[in-house]
Amino acid sequence: MSELQSFVLTSPAEAMVREAIETACRAEPHARAALFEQLLRDIEAFMRRHPEELAFRVIAYSGTDGSRIFRSRDGRSIVIDAAGTMWRARSYEDFDTTYTSPESGCRIETLTPRYGQMRPITASTPSHDR
Repeated sequence: MSELQSFVLTSPAEAMVREAIETACRAEPHARAALFEQLLRDIEAFMRRHPEELAFRVIAYSGTDGSRIFRSRDGRSIVIDAAGTMWRARSYEDFDTTYTSPESGCRIETLTPRYGQMRPITASTPSHDR
């Protein structure tokens, strides 16, 4: 009998992002967004040095309310609001979004977080739930 395989692809970036979230949660609220952004850039740089792994890319935006929004390609986002609270969000459903015109490339122009639909992230949130 052959051994079962899941065929679910994982990446070393997943554990690194969990650690980045934990590190940011322990930081002072006013420093979280800048720290988290730097940690994500470090993960991107690490993953570029390992092209055999799944690619990792996060795009950072400034929300209309002063938040920093970190959107991944898999439909998930992390939001750090102006007070330093971290939130788990879905990239499309949890934001009011405006776009530039299709003539200029149809890019995101503004993002307004809908915090009522998001889940807060705290230092006590289990890592598998992040």
